Amino acid sequence: MELKDVVRKLIGKINPVGETNADDQRFENLKAHCELVNDLIIDLWYVSREKDRNEYSMSRAGKYAEEFLRDTLNIKE
Repeated sequence: MELKDVVRKLIGKINPVGETNADDQRFENLKAHCELVNDLIIDLWYVSREKDRNEYSMSRAGKYAEEFLRDTLNIKE
């Protein structure tokens, strides 16, 4: 089982199905999913701030995070 499968199982389904009771729960799951994604993006942003550090490992992580945010998510400073 991959990490994304664990998260999906913990949060629950997020896609609406057209039934009010089920969709109300799935909407709450969607909000939890979005909050998690936002928290993870903030974590990446903090790592990306380390890109100019002298320590190689910190600089490498910062550059990787910055490139991911910029190139994959189109998030620019």
